[in-house]
Amino acid sequence: MSASRRSGATDELGPDEPERDGADLLAALLDGMDAALCAFDADGIVTHWNREAERILGWSAAEAVGRRGFSGWAVRTADEVEARLTAAMRAPGRQVHEFALLTKDGGRILVRTQSAAVRGPDGKPAGLYCAFSEVHTQIDLERSIALSEALFEDASWGVVLVDADLRPAVVNVHAARALGSGRTTLLGRPLGELISQGVEELESALAHVLAEGAPPAPAELWVTVRLPEGDARRCWRSGFVRLASPLAEEPVPLGVGWLFQDVTEAKRTEQEAAQLRFRANQLHRAARAAAECEDPAEAATVHLDFALAGFADHALIDLVVGDGQADRGDGELTGPVRLARAAATPSGAPGPSLLVSRTTLPVRYPEGHPALQCVERTGSVRADANGRDATRTGEWAEARQWPEGTMHALCAVLRSRARTLGVVTFLRGPSRTQFERADATYAESVAARIAGTLDLARVLDR
Repeated sequence: MSASRRSGATDELGPDEPERDGADLLAALLDGMDAALCAFDADGIVTHWNREAERILGWSAAEAVGRRGFSGWAVRTADEVEARLTAAMRAPGRQVHEFALLTKDGGRILVRTQSAAVRGPDGKPAGLYCAFSEVHTQIDLERSIALSEALFEDASWGVVLVDADLRPAVVNVHAARALGSGRTTLLGRPLGELISQGVEELESALAHVLAEGAPPAPAELWVTVRLPEGDARRCWRSGFVRLASPLAEEPVPLGVGWLFQDVTEAKRTEQEAAQLRFRANQLHRAARAAAECEDPAEAATVHLDFALAGFADHALIDLVVGDGQADRGDGELTGPVRLARAAATPSGAPGPSLLVSRTTLPVRYPEGHPALQCVERTGSVRADANGRDATRTGEWAEARQWPEGTMHALCAVLRSRARTLGVVTFLRGPSRTQFERADATYAESVAARIAGTLDLARVLDR
């Protein structure tokens, strides 16, 4: 059709531009369909037969068009398929049937058909169309649709379809709950708005799948999710699949299917079990090494060095001196608390703990120092420099007589024979997390062993 015709002009077509009746367009549409299609007129004569019908049954359009019905060539007469097909001309809407058709080479193939009447201008049936496909193909399609609907409604793990721009395009109920928002609210939002930490690793994984395809095994990603009640640390075991359009001649990535399951509790339990095994092994090794030391004070530093592995960056041992050395047996000291340094790890290059020459000069700890609180309470004390800038952090550590860069501290009291001997302090830098309750339990176990060796050293010195 010319430009003048498209714009609504009334000029006549030239001799080289014949009027088209749309027959070639209809033929192209029929041949491009994914389903087989044939049509009958009111007398049951085949009027249309597309390429998919030819592919499935083997009969060409030239062989099919003009035949009356299917009997004798596309179906067996005894199958009574004709009656079910022609009944669709008189029934409202579409009729769905399954029956066997004959192929050109004499085989039989089970198909599922959808047939409906074609009405004429007067509203009366003028013919019938019948679309059909192989049953197994239709079942595969229905299974795919059913699986998709189940994943996005009833799945017990998160399912997110991420588009090529790495933004959620479809989200199931479980994933929306895990991300702390509604299903429609998440659509089109950058992942960085939903995840505060770990989003770089997630986006890198998605980009890799888009470019290279699915990884061979699931990946475990630790992320911090922004939830209405506050940030939450989560571990998601994630699997990825690349989505490509089945309609394109060449694979065109539509995005990534991301399936994940929350395994936070299992991973934490696993980590805690591994940590307990390691620490128990360290205590055992320390006890064997300390047993070979002739000097009990040296044995105390052996326990200290074994405890530092994977636990802290530095450690100090301070002993009670002066009138406060003795207590009444109920855990309370009889005088003011003064502590003298007995051993310490090197503050520069790493190395074994060093014993300090015996002295009664107290360390100048300010009032309220965690080590003094630990002795007074006869219990563990934790302290942190969180929320302070670098300058104030340095001042915080210096004021407490701790090495530069200290961010977290844990003090455990040294007790032996119902007496308070001093305190052991474990210190962590900015690269480590703060001490937890489980860390305090481990520190108390180490302190009990150190206290025993120091008590023995004191008895031998008398």
